[in-house]
Amino acid sequence: MSQQDVHSEVSDVVLRSTPCEGVALLRLNRPEKLNALSLELRRTLAHHLDAAEADPRIAAIVIAGDERAFAAGADLAELVDLEPGDRRFDDLRVAWDAMALCTKPIIAAVRGFALGGGFELALQCDLIVAGEGARFGLPEPKVGIVPGAGGMQRLARIVGRQQAMLWLLTGDMIDAATAAARGIVSHVVADDGVEARALELATRAVTMAPGVMTIVKKALRLSENSFVGDAVAAERPWFEDLFGKPHQRDAMMKILSRSGNPKAAR
Repeated sequence: MSQQDVHSEVSDVVLRSTPCEGVALLRLNRPEKLNALSLELRRTLAHHLDAAEADPRIAAIVIAGDERAFAAGADLAELVDLEPGDRRFDDLRVAWDAMALCTKPIIAAVRGFALGGGFELALQCDLIVAGEGARFGLPEPKVGIVPGAGGMQRLARIVGRQQAMLWLLTGDMIDAATAAARGIVSHVVADDGVEARALELATRAVTMAPGVMTIVKKALRLSENSFVGDAVAAERPWFEDLFGKPHQRDAMMKILSRSGNPKAAR
């Protein structure tokens, strides 16, 4: 049974639970607003991300919305009167900053709309599991702004500049099948199976040796911002550091024993 974490000082616009061992489920909880990303929601999400990162019992994180929306974008009522230099811009970025610092795999479980900041939130996750009815998009130019949390850069790196430009120019939504074909999402499943699939993937991280997925995530991040040669050079000490530890030797010896290799008898 899920154990709901109770934090009297933390808003319920994000609900944290532990539906299976080692996995934190963070549910965006503004259904009446299609989970629009209010400043309060962003701060609360950052709080739970930081807590999951610090908790040694947690190996992976799933972020979900509800059946109508993962998150339909920013809360425009909070943005309409912003001006350059407003301190609230820092609050707009706080959840993304927490995600950038998180060393554990984060999986987005997307049903319904993931638009604007909601799409940017999903794009910053390490994997996206989408329901067949999911719809993605960056419609910010239609309201006189541009995506402000890395969405343009991440989308262009995945699909190329031309396709990203087309979607930003038209504001067209991207259906789940197209998102999968373009490499934006890793899995498309029936809408009612999205969270189960995301949790199943997350539990695989629980079975990994300590530190392995942290290094995988670090290396893949480096691939986005470095020359290949520099990134490969950075990987070498991370690779070596995982050897000589009990979990590495035990895992390799199990494989050797199944193959009948005499080294397994040592």
